[in-house]
Amino acid sequence: MFFRALTNKNIPDEDRSKLGLFCSLLGIFLNTILCIGKFFAGSLSSSISIQADAFNNLTDAVSSLVTLFGFKLAGQKADKQHPFGHGRIEYVSGLIVSIFILFMGFDLSKSSFEKIISPVQTENSTISLYILGASLLVKLFLAFCYRRIGKAIDSSALCAAGTDSLSDCAASFSVFAGLLLQEYFYISVDGYIGLLVSVLIFISGIKALNETISPLLGQLPTAEFVKEVEDIVMSYENIIGIHDFICHDYGPGRHIISLHAEVPAEQNLLSMHDTIDNIERTLSERLHCDTVIHMDPVMINDEKTCQLRDQVTSIVKSIDSSLSIHDFRIVEGPTHTNLIFDIVVPFDAKLKDEIVIEKVYQTIKELNAHYYPVMKIDHSHIM
Repeated sequence: MFFRALTNKNIPDEDRSKLGLFCSLLGIFLNTILCIGKFFAGSLSSSISIQADAFNNLTDAVSSLVTLFGFKLAGQKADKQHPFGHGRIEYVSGLIVSIFILFMGFDLSKSSFEKIISPVQTENSTISLYILGASLLVKLFLAFCYRRIGKAIDSSALCAAGTDSLSDCAASFSVFAGLLLQEYFYISVDGYIGLLVSVLIFISGIKALNETISPLLGQLPTAEFVKEVEDIVMSYENIIGIHDFICHDYGPGRHIISLHAEVPAEQNLLSMHDTIDNIERTLSERLHCDTVIHMDPVMINDEKTCQLRDQVTSIVKSIDSSLSIHDFRIVEGPTHTNLIFDIVVPFDAKLKDEIVIEKVYQTIKELNAHYYPVMKIDHSHIM
């Protein structure tokens, strides 16, 4: 199963937790061995940089331990208190790890500053060079495994661990280079190398913190995921367009999405309802997500409605090219005609919502005083 995951991205859901647990155990074992070996070498040579690199491996071992518990708890089935499952525990475990890494980086930076201010002569040993060389190979192996399997099972925790392992390679190489400089050029940079390693640890902690906080706060779905959903929905007959796409992330591989699908108003209601049911079923089978789709009837054969929709679209685009409209319909009365529609305003739009409403209202009234715009502002929840 492990070797299949290295070459195959289509991993069954039942194997996901097993692979996560295996990678966590592998990380705990290898990082613990590296930590012990480097700490021995650092103590033997009185090198703060090697000891810092040893503590770096210790943080990785603890990270793998927390990730192990995260996968174990996240794999629990949904229950009465948590109907959407426990998948977000993976993100919480990642948050705990990132905070631990930051504290470790800060503590090591203090030790390195002390070594710079009050340097102590280090003693090079062949065994230290061998240990650091072996560490580079082990960390490259872990980085490869973490990233390949992390992508295969869609685990941000393992992908982050893979990135962290690559930064560890840079740290170990810096320590290795420092030993060579002292051995052959008699240049003592031990404290500076230790400081560099602590900075790398701190940077990896910041990255891990960001990668776990974002999904907990509610980040945007990936552009690839949105494209897959759009392609599936739009592949069905009589689906004109989609909007109001919202994706809720309850842990890796656990998404609940909702969207509005525009359908011809002239179509039979029961027939379109059957189509929507088929779309929801397809999304569940292919993307493993629960979906709720709302039908929006659109007049596509009424000439006046189509003409007014095009005019209002042009008006909105003239105000800001990033704006768009949907759910356009008209209600004609004896004294005025209501133009009812939603305006989609991106979060990074330059104009405030109330300014957009005012400008669109004034421009439509100039077009025809008998038109009365009934507008609602929408904000897109996708890229």
